[in-house]
Formats: sequence, C-alpha cells, structure tokens
Amino acid sequence: MTTDLETFRLETRAWLEENCPPIMRTPMASDKEVTWGGRNPEYVHPEQKLWLDRMASRGWTVPDWPSAYGGGGLSPAETKVLREEMKRINARNPLNSFGISMLGPALLKYGTEEQKLEHLPKIARGEIRWCQGYSEPNAGSDLAGLATSAEDAGDHYIVNGQKVWTSYADKADWIFCLVRTSKESKQGGISFLLFDMASPGVSTKPILLISGNSPFCETFFDNVQVPKANRVHEENRGWDVAKYLLGHEREMISGFGLAGGTDALLEAARAGVDPILRAQIALYQVRAKAFAATSEKFIDELKAGHAHPAQPSMMKYYGTELNKARHELLMAAGGSDALEWESDASHHGAAARAWLRTKANSIEGGTSEIQLNIIAKRILELPS
Repeated sequence: MTTDLETFRLETRAWLEENCPPIMRTPMASDKEVTWGGRNPEYVHPEQKLWLDRMASRGWTVPDWPSAYGGGGLSPAETKVLREEMKRINARNPLNSFGISMLGPALLKYGTEEQKLEHLPKIARGEIRWCQGYSEPNAGSDLAGLATSAEDAGDHYIVNGQKVWTSYADKADWIFCLVRTSKESKQGGISFLLFDMASPGVSTKPILLISGNSPFCETFFDNVQVPKANRVHEENRGWDVAKYLLGHEREMISGFGLAGGTDALLEAARAGVDPILRAQIALYQVRAKAFAATSEKFIDELKAGHAHPAQPSMMKYYGTELNKARHELLMAAGGSDALEWESDASHHGAAARAWLRTKANSIEGGTSEIQLNIIAKRILELPS
C-alpha cells in the first residue's frame, strides 16, 4: 500500500506540474477570482476555465466521489495525497461549489440513482451552480419552524414562500430547498426539494451588507411548480437530509479557519510592529497550527466513518473564531491604510470588506451559540 501511494504521489505530482497553469498557483487578488462555474460562469482569467476543465476531466474536483458520478474514485489516502500535492505548488481550488460541499454528500446518501446520475456529474464538472434555501425571515436558528409550503398537486408540488440570506441566489442555477409538506409535525413535516431557479415564480433580491457587497439574497416563490421526482428522500422526512447536509456545511465553514492570509501577518510581525500585536500574531499562529492538525485528524476520522456526529459543530465554531481573529489581526497590522476601500491600491478595500464579511461566520450554518449548545450536550455531555 505504501509503495502504491508513493507511485500515486509521483504520478500526481508530475501531472499537476504539467497541467496547473502558473497563474493558478498564485494567491487570488479578490473574491472575483474564485471559480464558481454554472451556466453563466464568470472568469477573470481564462486559465480558471482551463484549470477547471483539466481537473474535472480526471474527476479531481471531487476526487473521493465514485467515478460513475463524475468523481475521481480515489481512496481517502489517495485524496489526501492529492490535497498535499496541490498545496505543495499552491494550486488554487479548481471549483468552489455548494453542490460539492453540501448537496453532493446529501445526494450520495439520500438520493435515488436517477437523481445521482442527473445532478452529481454536472456538479463535478461545474456546469450547474447551486444555492441553499434554508433560512426564512421567521426561521433562522429555529430552522424547523420554516413556513415555505409545498402543496401536493398530483405529480408535482406548488411551492409558495420566502427564504432569506440565500447566498448567491441571484447567480445560482438551481436551489436545494426545505419546504413544509405537513403541519402535523414541526420537524416531521419538512421535505427536501431540488428545482431550477429559472422556474416561473422564482425571484431574488440582493441584500446589501455592511461590507458594501451583496452575496446574500431574499428569495421568493410564487406558485412554483416542482416535479415530485425532484424530492430527495421521503416526503416529510426532509429533516433527515437537512441535518446531514448541515454537518457538511459546518465542515465547509470550519475550513475558513485554514484559509490564507498568514504571510501578511508574518511579514507584519517581522517588521517590528507593536510588541502586543506581535504576541497576538504569535498566539494566532499557534492556534492555527493546532486547528490544522485537529482538522486533518477529523477529516481522516470522517472518511473512515469514526467521527463524532457533533464534531462538525466543534470544528465550525473554532474555525469561525480563528477566521475572525485572522482578519482582525490583518486589519490591526495594516493600520489606518487597511480601512481604505475605494482605490485600486487596496483592491477596492478587499481587506476591509473581507474583515466585515467574517462577522457573518458566527451566524451562517448555525449560530455560534447553537454550536456551543451542541458541543456542551453531545461532546461534553453536560446537563441541559
């Protein structure tokens, strides 16, 4: 096995060196350089599309998915080697996708074979961009209190209601959405639907944030017809799918704690900034190393099926706090210059806008308070 893995590593290293474009090995100047794919993709550099297509041709946008669904069919150990080799050359993620990080795992577990074959290969190739229809104006932390309804109309449902904080809904092609199909039980009356955002009756309205950007939207459904074939799992059993998907969403958000930006902190520390700030940067570095080690251990346990069910909450909470701390330090190290957000020199305030955006990390995917309650009850086994 060790010999096989070493052979795989050498072959992977050679392929990445030959196929990863040089610009795809450099840090992104702004969020506009993130590759989301979809029907109407936006690319700052043509190499983004080239890199996506090359990785997708090998199934390496989702290396551990089965090859029948567009994945690479790699083992957990091989997937880890691929990630290590990409990190070695600073290769960018070829595709950011809620389809990969959230919907895909849920479909692999709960979807029918027809649903898997229909949606997973398109996700893997970056052909469809997905958004998440969970939160509502009166159903945030109490997600099971959602009111968006799906009325039985024979071979389809008629969906009416509203979602809020729908990330990139105005740019998404399809939505995975929680709807109420029964009022007899709060959690037992929820179903999980998939439908096209171009369907008649679907509309979106961007929400302007304190950062000056609008990544979130209000999403409205007015008599939207959704085929029953697009329901994942049984009717009124969508809460099972929702909870499973939330675990993967929290795992994704925890990854923010492993994001870049530390080079700027190290540069500031070496430049002889305020000694208190130097100490804070040093403490952050220690915590980041510990989190990275814990994250790697958690992913290994998850792939082996040995992870604690509540572990994503622990990782999400700490990753969130670490991400916020990093951006606070970047702003402190940048001084008053870091507050400017209109000039080309600051990339139109990329640092300041990113710092403000991190404030939402404590809310999205389940608030920090909710995560701490889960950790207390499920991991520490404290009384209610």
